[in-house]
Amino acid sequence: MASPDENRRGILAMLAAMALFVCNDALMKLAREVYPAGQAITLRTGFALLTALGLVLAFKEGAKLRLAMRPIVLLRGLIDAGVTLTFIWALAEMPLADVTAILLASPIIIVVLAVVLRIERVGWRRTLAVFVGFCGVLVVLRPATDSFNVAALVALVSACLAAARDLLTRKIGNEIPSTVIALMTTAIVGLVACGYGVFEIWQPVWRRETVYVAGAAALMAAGSICIISAYRNTDVGVVSGYRYSVVILAVMMGYVVWGHVPDPVAGLGIALIVWSGLYTMHRQRVLPQSNLKIASPPPS
Repeated sequence: MASPDENRRGILAMLAAMALFVCNDALMKLAREVYPAGQAITLRTGFALLTALGLVLAFKEGAKLRLAMRPIVLLRGLIDAGVTLTFIWALAEMPLADVTAILLASPIIIVVLAVVLRIERVGWRRTLAVFVGFCGVLVVLRPATDSFNVAALVALVSACLAAARDLLTRKIGNEIPSTVIALMTTAIVGLVACGYGVFEIWQPVWRRETVYVAGAAALMAAGSICIISAYRNTDVGVVSGYRYSVVILAVMMGYVVWGHVPDPVAGLGIALIVWSGLYTMHRQRVLPQSNLKIASPPPS
């Protein structure tokens, strides 16, 4: 059980991480106005690899780099490459707040996958929360109207891949450091982006947008450090809910930079997704405590 001061530190770190990630997305969206998706990701990966390698060396975990070749780590890297490509592609075609909200549906999708794969049993409360979240996604997507486009569907694919990646991450042994996983994932994302870039027309890099990409890589690295700090020695159930502040920050950023404001229908869908995610995390926090109470023998 963390102290109030530790939880406050974790909350501030989580808010800082979300702000950094939104700024990263905004810079990548600006870069995508010139660069195709594969080139933008490849350039960001080049800067990110230096940061990831620096972290491995800083934590003196270079001797464990061989563990990065395990199949489960490579598979996670490939899935994350799919997440990155689909998200960055959709980011150029949709308002920042909308694509961010759709990606936040990944915790809801995790619950669905856990049930389908028989990893976990889900009660009626979380089933209802999943249904509400699914309705929220449909409201944002609006498949039966002219507002629906391919980018919205690609963003949903990104959310599904993110859920699969997070489920797979849970199965990676603790003997493989997070820095090593991050380094290998970054390298795989870069290789896949290069391969995808073969089908694109790349633009000259001596321009302002390259500075945006470099800044995005630095912000992504700083945000990752803040995430680690947010979950270290804190109550995860208390801190996790503040990740949904990213929606508010994305709405603000979209308005300041592009003048985008979600219409009332999209706003309703975003609210449903956020409520569903928050309630799902609440139930995941409550259930272990309930099970503990049931399993504990009565006092003698």
